[in-house]
Amino acid sequence: MEIVLFSFFNGVLYGLLLFMLASGLTLVFSMMGVLNFAHASFYMLGAYIGYEVGRATNFYVALCVVPVMVGALGMVVERYGLRRAHAYGHVGELMFTFGLAYVVQEIVVTIWGRAPLPTQIPASLDFAIFRLHGLDYNAYRVLMLVLSIAIFASLFALVARTRLGLILRAATTHPATLAGLGHNVTLIFALVFGLGTALAALAGVLAGNVLGTEPAMAIHLGSIIFVVIVVGGLGSLTGTLIASLAIGILQTLASSFDVSLSTLLQPLGMQPHWPQMAVELTTTTLSRLAPLVPFLLMIILLIVRPGGLMGRPMN
Repeated sequence: MEIVLFSFFNGVLYGLLLFMLASGLTLVFSMMGVLNFAHASFYMLGAYIGYEVGRATNFYVALCVVPVMVGALGMVVERYGLRRAHAYGHVGELMFTFGLAYVVQEIVVTIWGRAPLPTQIPASLDFAIFRLHGLDYNAYRVLMLVLSIAIFASLFALVARTRLGLILRAATTHPATLAGLGHNVTLIFALVFGLGTALAALAGVLAGNVLGTEPAMAIHLGSIIFVVIVVGGLGSLTGTLIASLAIGILQTLASSFDVSLSTLLQPLGMQPHWPQMAVELTTTTLSRLAPLVPFLLMIILLIVRPGGLMGRPMN
């Protein structure tokens, strides 16, 4: 029971980290219609630059400064790269962001090398804030949880409850009308893209100390965040939150139990008739299949509800 409870809390934390990363991608897609394949690369940049800024100053300065730095870089990328690729339609945008991901990957390897950086949780946050059945939950993880919830509340309020959110939504559906009213639509798109990359960088600064800072971090989480926004429903912030939590909890719980598939299928009376398959089911454990959980969930959901949890139903 203690393992389940602790795994559940870790799953919530991992899910909220996925949301922090995927929220920027959801924001950019919902406001600009751009599926940014380089989004996880800005997450990686946030982790690496956060490491350098934190080493030169401290973690709290890095937490505040690095998202602004990477967000400004995102605005430059949108202004001088993505905006020009937009003239060639969605295919041009996808090709540009796909190529950008590789460029960022090589830049990171050239500057920092391929070895993981020696990151660690700041000493000021490395203490148990509460204990549950003898298992400690430190302040750093609680900070990640609080920031993730604050980001969801802020983005939801911004998009759904403010005049600025109304302008942002209008920039997607009626850009010409909005421009006729005196609003700078190109600047709005640059700010939205910059905000999306800043959120990715914020997730990188926080996650780099927990999940590690190394060149493959963008690849590891890049595919999962696309699964998150597909499961949640493209462009839905609430759906992204629900999908992030569901994937985080299910994947963490699955990785915590070293139970073979044959043991799980036995109560259901589902036993294979071929000896080779029986051996495979006996040696394959639930923890080994944990990395597949997000993709299995996506396949099942796309069969049942192609539009995602909170997306529009597709005919």
